[in-house]
Parts: sequence; C-alpha cells; structure tokens
Amino acid sequence: MKKTTRSATTGTTATAPVLGTRALNRATLERQLLLRRSPLSAKAAVEHLLGLQAQNVKPPYYALAARLDGFAPADLSGLMADREVVRIVTMRSTIHTHTADDCLTLRPLVQAARDRELTQFRKGLVGVDLDRLAHLARELVEAEPRTMKQLREALLAEWPEADPQALAIAARCKLPLVQVTPRGLWGRSGQVALTTAEHWLGRPAEEAPAPDAVVLRYLAAFGPASVKDMQTWAGLTRLRDAFERLRARLVTFRDANGVELFDLPDAPRPDPDTPAPPRFLPEFDNLLLSHADRTRVVPPEYRGHAWQGNQSHRTLLVDGFLAGVWKLEGDALVIEPFGRLTRAQRDEVGAEGERMLALMHPESSYDIRFGAVRP
Repeated sequence: MKKTTRSATTGTTATAPVLGTRALNRATLERQLLLRRSPLSAKAAVEHLLGLQAQNVKPPYYALAARLDGFAPADLSGLMADREVVRIVTMRSTIHTHTADDCLTLRPLVQAARDRELTQFRKGLVGVDLDRLAHLARELVEAEPRTMKQLREALLAEWPEADPQALAIAARCKLPLVQVTPRGLWGRSGQVALTTAEHWLGRPAEEAPAPDAVVLRYLAAFGPASVKDMQTWAGLTRLRDAFERLRARLVTFRDANGVELFDLPDAPRPDPDTPAPPRFLPEFDNLLLSHADRTRVVPPEYRGHAWQGNQSHRTLLVDGFLAGVWKLEGDALVIEPFGRLTRAQRDEVGAEGERMLALMHPESSYDIRFGAVRP
C-alpha cells in the first residue's frame, strides 16, 4: 500500500512525492548558499542561515567564504566589532555566531533545553539556589566581562561545597552569555570573556519566538526536512505540534525511506542533476549537523570519516557530497579525498582551493597537495 499524506494546498489526501537523495542534496545546498555563491551580505547570510557553528573562532569565516560572492574576513569581523553579530551558546548547547536580533530571540527559544542540561550537573549543585546563582552571575559579568575561571572562583566563594565547574556551567545555562571581543575577530587573539547579551547589545532580550516562526526559517535554510531533522538542529524536542499547525501552509514529500518531509511551497528544489561545484567547509559546519538523517550530504560509506573522537575535521564537498577533509599545514593546503577523484574533479578542487586561499589568506603563499589529513 502506498503511503499517503494530506496535501498542503488542496486539503485532500494525496500521495506525497518522493525526493531522492540527490534531490534533497541539491535543495539543501541551494538553501545553504552552496550551490552557487550568493550576493547576500555577511549579516544577511548569518541571519538566513540561522547562525553559524562557532566552537572555534575561524569556522564562521570559512563558512561564509564558501557561500558568498566577494566575501572578505573583514566583513564578518567588522560586524562582530560593531556588536551586530555575537558568539553565544544556543543550538545543541554549542557556540554559534548569530545576529544581535537572533541572539536575543533564539536563545530564549532554546532556554528549556539549557535548563534540562543542568540536570547533568545536579550532583555538583546540591544546595545551590539557581535563581540566586543567576542573579549573582549577572551582577558579576555585567560589572565587567569575566572568564569562566573568574566566574567559577567568584561563585565558589558563595557555595564552597559545590563543584566549581558545575557552578560556571549553571551560570552559562541560566544566562545568555556572549563572548566579548576581541575574541572572535579575524586575525586577533583574545581569551573567552563573558557578559550578558542584554548588557553587550544595550537592549533587553525578547520573548521567545513561537516555534512555528522558527520552523519556517529552518525550512528556508535546511529544508525539505522532517520534524526529527529540525529537532536535531535545534536540540529541542516536541516540535511535532508546530509542524502540524503549519501543515496547511506547507507542502509535504517523502524520502526514500518513507519519512515525511515538510517544505515551503515556493522554496527552491533544483533538478537533481544541477552541477554542484567543490566547496571547502570548516569543521562543524551546520550543513553536516542539522538533520537527523545526514545521508543527503554524507554518503553512508563515509559516515564518521570527518571526525576524530568528538572533534571534526574541515570538510570537502565534491558533487555536493562529503568527499574528503583538508587542513592548512605549514605552507600547504593538504587535501585528503576519501575516494578516487577524476582528473576533472581534482582540477576543480584545486581551483576552488586556490580561490579559498586567495580570499582568506591573501598575504600568504600555500602549495596545494593531495595527501593524508587524518592520522
């Protein structure tokens, strides 16, 4: 029996079209600004993409270099210096670079997940009044930006029997703490020092947006997608109701395994045979982390190949799919393909590598070679 779903446009029951892996790949690449370079500004791109994964300082810069036409590192660095974008823990309890507006709305959206995260540290927080901790931590970081070490030591004076690390993590979970500059600026160094988003941006946090609004934005950047896909991206649960409320405004498909996928009616879904040029992506790029089923980008035979423990390698896309890893080592860009590349593909990868290097490191000279990246 064929699986059916309710049509978003007619209100009648109809067979949902199946989107194969390549169709999903090309649609996602288009939404991710990776099928062709976008003329968007750096700020508009960060907003469209709902933030950029930013455990380390450099990944957001490489992420935009792969996506935008004419991007220069100073574009994003300037936004950060002007406090138009910030670094803050949001989705999946990881650091993201967000626009100021998204920082003040998306962080409240995931606050329940940050509260649940605290249960992992409850043994180290016995006897700690979390509301008082949040109040004291806010006073501390708004008086002056504090490192996590300084925050731990100050809170430990109030609760000497508690676990110091748990105290600092509790402050990070209870408060929207942003990393102040010069941390995050291109070509600059600086330790992680924290203050509240409200204090840094000079305006109060907003009410958490309705999940429905964020569903629409997620689909625009990552769709077509299932409910579980979005829950994986956000680190949230129980989003099914939001999708159901929106069903009449969406279209539905099925993947090859029969999983229901939702999408915006007018969102681009390119032909599966649309060419996809090579792209050099940073470690932890959200393209590879924001779906429960990652086969739309990661071939099953390469699952886990881009990871070493809990650390991610910088990744290479060829024909739209994960095809290798890369690193800058001394004076060389070293590229490790997972499989055999044709001569034409190697030439295209080399040309894209030259473009990336000229954009990101114009004052340095690098050789490009194919070799081992993973130990």
